[in-house]
Amino acid sequence: QVQLVESGGGLVQPGGSLRLSCEASGFTVSSSAMSWVRQAPGKGLEWVSSISPLNKFPTYAGSVKGRFTISRDSAKNTLYLQMNDLKSEDTAVYYCAKGNSASWRSGMTGQGTQVTVSS
Repeated sequence: QVQLVESGGGLVQPGGSLRLSCEASGFTVSSSAMSWVRQAPGKGLEWVSSISPLNKFPTYAGSVKGRFTISRDSAKNTLYLQMNDLKSEDTAVYYCAKGNSASWRSGMTGQGTQVTVSS
């Protein structure tokens, strides 16, 4: 059974950093396309970043490119999202998903982790 558990969110000031984690079970993260998506208050789900099975082609939404980095730890079967230079518009619930930028909607199982950027 595929299960994803997100953690690492919190309250941070503008310009600050956070690292989100996504512990996976029921499948191998290193051999799967994985994504991060987010949902800001009152808005729909927004794709943030994806990584291919071979780590060769991480992709990012334009709004986070250059500030966020997706990665994974095979030994821990965990996906990460390093978020730097956070802005108020990054405030959202962040979810990880099994799947790429086109297929992530069917791969969400977790409750997400709240990120709030505010002074």
